[in-house]
Amino acid sequence: MREYVIERDIPGAGSLTEDQIRETSLKSLAILGDLGPQIRWLHSYVTDDKIYCVYLAPDESSIREHANRLGLPANRVSAVRRMIDPAKYSSAVQ
Repeated sequence: MREYVIERDIPGAGSLTEDQIRETSLKSLAILGDLGPQIRWLHSYVTDDKIYCVYLAPDESSIREHANRLGLPANRVSAVRRMIDPAKYSSAVQ
């Protein structure tokens, strides 16, 4: 499975209540359960007007199917090519 970052344009996302976040998260998890173990939600970042989600999935179409069923946009879906970890390079700076 590949890792993907999903950018969702959601005006006012940073003002969503805990109940709204919980309700959407539970719906998302139920849909993921229906789609099967090939797609997993790892975590999300909420900013003022966007939500960035990190998923493991076999392909972009799985991500878009989840978004469609959830009723949330998937404005940009980007496959992660590599992750840069500062710990890997910190010893070179010391």
